[in-house]
Amino acid sequence: MWRFAGPVPKRTMKAVRVAFYAFALGLLVVGLRELLTGFEENRCSMTYMFEYPEYRRVALPRRVARLYPAFGLYLYGEGLYAQETRALKLSGAPVLFLPGNAGSYKQARSLGSVALKKAENMEGRLHLNVFTVDFNEELVALYGGSLLRQTHFLHESVKAILRLYKHLKTPPRSVAIVGHSMGGVVARALFTLPRFNPQLVSLIITQASPHLAPVLGLDPYLLDFYSTVRQKWVNQAGRLRNVTVLSVGGGYRDYQVRSGLTSLPCPPGDPNKLSLVVTAVPRTWVSTDHLSIVWCKELVLATVRAFFDLIDPETRQFTENPEKKLSVLKHHFIRHPVRTPGDSQDSSVSLSDAPEAWSEVNTLRLSHSTPKEGQAKYFLFALSSRRKAYSHFYCRSNNLKMSSWVFGCVLRNASSCVHAVDLSSGTELLPPYKVLILSLSELTSVSHLVVSAANLNGKQFTVECEWQRQESVTLSVSVPHVLSFGFLSSEVTVNSSGLLHHVQLLHFHQVYQAFRLSVVSRCRGSKGKWLLSVCSAAAL
Repeated sequence: MWRFAGPVPKRTMKAVRVAFYAFALGLLVVGLRELLTGFEENRCSMTYMFEYPEYRRVALPRRVARLYPAFGLYLYGEGLYAQETRALKLSGAPVLFLPGNAGSYKQARSLGSVALKKAENMEGRLHLNVFTVDFNEELVALYGGSLLRQTHFLHESVKAILRLYKHLKTPPRSVAIVGHSMGGVVARALFTLPRFNPQLVSLIITQASPHLAPVLGLDPYLLDFYSTVRQKWVNQAGRLRNVTVLSVGGGYRDYQVRSGLTSLPCPPGDPNKLSLVVTAVPRTWVSTDHLSIVWCKELVLATVRAFFDLIDPETRQFTENPEKKLSVLKHHFIRHPVRTPGDSQDSSVSLSDAPEAWSEVNTLRLSHSTPKEGQAKYFLFALSSRRKAYSHFYCRSNNLKMSSWVFGCVLRNASSCVHAVDLSSGTELLPPYKVLILSLSELTSVSHLVVSAANLNGKQFTVECEWQRQESVTLSVSVPHVLSFGFLSSEVTVNSSGLLHHVQLLHFHQVYQAFRLSVVSRCRGSKGKWLLSVCSAAAL
């Protein structure tokens, strides 16, 4: 038997409609509250010019000037350098800056000014020539036709830049590109042009560029543009393997382009395509908004240092070696080991043989603060008695300048180590410390570990080390379900006073997931009382 329900009462429909509008209004209020109050302080340092900036226009062929009357190509300069390059007789390594949506070509002044200041301290007259493109501050984030026009003009600009170096014996064969926002997308689109030679650009650094997808995909031409770029870099990944691309996202403060969109849509396994967030860049560690990423001094310094380390001293141009480019970029943007790229690391190191400078550590942990008086001090850790019980050796120090500080002893003399190998290459620079984790299974050729706490210049610092079992310092915790709406929590207790612990967050892999993470430390005070302190809290 079939039964048909009657019409829904108007009162019920009205209640459902009111509930829906109330829910939507609630979401809007929460979003506005987060937008207006949930931002963090801008901790970027401003970059300043030391002399009046000048933008010297580079003449383009008549055909190009006629096709793109609103666009232009400029060379950045200041003071004496601007006067020396008035005739555009250049000898530096070419770098081209591309502004983004409604961006000004004058945004290149931060990169150009820092590069000029850096060149004053470089040997061999190594320097950069920073160019910038004027896209007439076009609004290109919503229309793919304008992006295609900018891509064609970029091609002509790259060829015009390289023509300026024809008088050199070893002229550059490629241009390094720094693209902000949509400028980074245009830089990658350059390789989709049928007449473009991929050898003309071998290094691209993008800042807050939405590579994965447009912020608002409302225009079919824009979607076609993105689809063409993606297919080129995915289907012809082998041909573009020598092109090194680094994408830097702005992090939490960038409301215009979320960091998830800055990931490079390239096949996995290509080491020359790197994506990261600016908060993870060593010696930067700040979040930037969409505009401050261009002038943020900490990030600009990392970029300029990388460019100078990429210059070959013999040709005075950027290296074409993909392994070299990848090594330098990882050094400055991913894992900073304190040591300068290219520094020779001696396989054998001679240490002080003065008996008073050596101390053997038989405890599981070392905590040492250097005195005000300068002295040579070395701590010796025997490996033979620790190999079975422990898997790793962990050290940290707040002396961020000393590059060689942990060694493996290969020849002992009584209570001291005469010859050792430097194990400091794996050091990682973090905001408060430099840290080093050594796997004991890889140290079969050394008998002891040596930690240097020498402060011959009288500068005070601390050194802390401990033996570790990897399984005992690694914990896992499941994050609450997203539909718990903050009413549920997961807790994990660390029953150890070790220096380092690894906490793995399970089922935390969706972009819409956000949680509050609180770390609480209970430490015993000097009088035997328990002290409770909240170490860090990440707001939802």
